[in-house]
Amino acid sequence: MEFSELAHIWIIVCPLVFLGGLIDAVAGGGGLITLPAYLLAGLPAHIASGTNKCGNAFGTVLSTGRFLKRGDVHISSAVAGAVGALIGAWAGARLNLIMPEQMLYYIMLAVVPVMAVFLLLKRDFGQEDRSGELSRGQLLAMALGIGLVIGGYDGFFGPGAGTFLMLAFTGLCRFDLLTASGNTKVANSASNLASLVTFALAGKVMWSVGIPAALCGIVGNYVGSSLALKGGAKVIRPMFFVVLALLLARLIYGLLS
Repeated sequence: MEFSELAHIWIIVCPLVFLGGLIDAVAGGGGLITLPAYLLAGLPAHIASGTNKCGNAFGTVLSTGRFLKRGDVHISSAVAGAVGALIGAWAGARLNLIMPEQMLYYIMLAVVPVMAVFLLLKRDFGQEDRSGELSRGQLLAMALGIGLVIGGYDGFFGPGAGTFLMLAFTGLCRFDLLTASGNTKVANSASNLASLVTFALAGKVMWSVGIPAALCGIVGNYVGSSLALKGGAKVIRPMFFVVLALLLARLIYGLLS
């Protein structure tokens, strides 16, 4: 590929990957912006998916490191969630081969508005950590189940998986939004890195695009994680509505196209 063609792709992809990384670090769902960026730049679907993982994986790892350094991660439940996400993503990918994707569009179109209304009405959602109300066994089992179910969704469909992880860690494990965000980063890092290796081994990563995009994703994740760590729920909660609106638009587009 000539330099002029690469430069054209970089101009489209890099700013959007920065924005996606920022949003992903705060509330998850950055893939709703980054994957379409590669498709818009003209990359074939499988190459776009693989290169997207390259662009996102390293930024997510950086965000994970910052949350770990600050101690805003519940380690044991985060690891359980990561293990569940890896298994669930594999199962979801297999399910994708036998189940019509259209069915999931209709399910999600019903779920997303309900989630938005819930967040609007429950203004104290994720304000304080109540995970101590659960025993260690209950917490680990819940985290593993969250990883399995949402990892399955991620493997089958994908968009907004990080947001759903964060909402589940908050609503079911009863973490505050900041700790839930840290746990989500651990699970997402494991899933993204595993996916990147899989795509790379299959030759589906365009490194000349993925590496510059990864640098932009790292910067975006750094800025986003700074906002999340400093602002906590005040920053994270409003960003949920942005991601849910993007997801709803993505679902409607998928049904109409």
